[in-house]
Amino acid sequence: MNIGEYTFEEFKEKAREFHGYPAPGLLIGGYMVEEAKKRLPKDTLFEAMVESGKCLPDAVQLLTLCSVGNNWMKVLNLGRYAVSLYDKFTGEGFRVAVDAKKLENWPEIRSWFLKLKPKAEQDTEKLFAEIETAGPSICSIQPIVIDKRWLGHAHMGGVHVCPSCGEPYPGKDGAICRGCQGEAPYQLTDAAIPELPSQSAPELEAVAVEDAVGGKALHDMTEIKPGETKEPAFKAGQALTAGDVCRLQQMGKHHVYVEGEHPGDEWVHENDAVEAFAKRIAGDGIAYDLPASEGKINFRAEHGGLLSIDLEALTRFNMAPDVMCATRQGDLLVEAGKDVAGSRAIPLYISRDNYSRALAALGDEPLLSVLPLRKAKVGILVTGTEVFQGLIEDKFAPIITSKIEKLGSEVRGSLLVPDDREKIADGVRQLIVQGADLIVTTAGMSVDPDDVTRHALADAGMAADALYGMPVLPGTMTLIGHIGPVQVLGVPACALFYKTTGFDLILPRLLAGKRITRADLARLGEGGFCLQCKACTFPKCPFGK
Repeated sequence: MNIGEYTFEEFKEKAREFHGYPAPGLLIGGYMVEEAKKRLPKDTLFEAMVESGKCLPDAVQLLTLCSVGNNWMKVLNLGRYAVSLYDKFTGEGFRVAVDAKKLENWPEIRSWFLKLKPKAEQDTEKLFAEIETAGPSICSIQPIVIDKRWLGHAHMGGVHVCPSCGEPYPGKDGAICRGCQGEAPYQLTDAAIPELPSQSAPELEAVAVEDAVGGKALHDMTEIKPGETKEPAFKAGQALTAGDVCRLQQMGKHHVYVEGEHPGDEWVHENDAVEAFAKRIAGDGIAYDLPASEGKINFRAEHGGLLSIDLEALTRFNMAPDVMCATRQGDLLVEAGKDVAGSRAIPLYISRDNYSRALAALGDEPLLSVLPLRKAKVGILVTGTEVFQGLIEDKFAPIITSKIEKLGSEVRGSLLVPDDREKIADGVRQLIVQGADLIVTTAGMSVDPDDVTRHALADAGMAADALYGMPVLPGTMTLIGHIGPVQVLGVPACALFYKTTGFDLILPRLLAGKRITRADLARLGEGGFCLQCKACTFPKCPFGK
């Protein structure tokens, strides 16, 4: 069976010339590419999305104009042997994939593809014969629309020179190149380590403290009294007197820098630098004091709420040479007036180039903000036939009510319903009619056959994008969803027995209006194991951090 305009043998030879060997995956890939091509309308300008890095990209490059170099082919290595060709403007196209079920009729291909026998035991000629006979019949074909984020070509942007290695790189990669960020696949030998292209600090002339009398301190000078204080004894710009000489010597300072000739516009003083950083770091709900001291500024919460941190910007900024920013844990509650972060320009002067890189790393959006918690109108739906029938006392509602009111919200209504799918759904609707904009359901979240709360929520209109389950103990079977604009939070029964659960991590985020994704929940796995201490100190403990 031909592969496009080539006979099978002709394509095998082309594969040998291009790939070094007529690999079975490349031959099958030829059929796959042609199946997708022939389904596209004539004269369509198309691009390719390949889901495997093995062999299949070469088939695309052999049979189309798409390549990695011209960026018309994108390799998204999902580990699946599939290729999509699609209209480069609309994203509409076709996805062709090897179908495991269709391999049943082709034992040699199946054994090779699923690695059921060692390579030495494979009969190459039989395998090639089966591939030629089977052709595209071993594939499944689906019409698809590529997500918009993959359409078009992102511009490279500006080119910077890495201050760490001195090599040019795309500025969008951050303040230093990705190799110097730790992604380099090699280690330099001593003989290969390059000289840095520029000095890391201006040349400043230190003077003996006796000769500094009458001058002004160029920077803050800190005095440390172990166990007592660590604070500036002399501030930048402070005039030094004869009486200061002895104190400076007691501090261990026999030479100092004094104000004199400015080192030049290519250098930025630590205080000027960090004050510029602070303007971009601080967002809504964040305050700080000026002027900076010792090249450092601390940030505090203007009001209580949820600390929100742009983690990508924080990482980019801390990758930049000569600067730093440290914060408290994000997505946790902070009190008004409490410090939440600090930033510093590390040397006395940083180069104008590194200063500009640090500013660019911060971007245009604030790195820190404190999100106020909305005053939600909460409807509590307690499920459980044993509670509904009065066999056991309901203790869920008081626990949930206490936590809700502590965060400034109000309980609009509370209902008890049995483990009945229809009655649970009706209860949800009733609470919404009563004005609830946040529904909290309790229990009924496990895998037991009587636990039908999730299904009932779907019946009540909960959207299909609800998230169920998260890597938190206790609180694994938590549910997060929405019914139109009404938020839904399903709380498992563990909230009855443990003072702190996943409910305490998720509720503040919902009240702060944070959009919670599956990736956000996955990240809770680190720190999501509660030690269940006899005396709970949450949030002053590792849980949720």
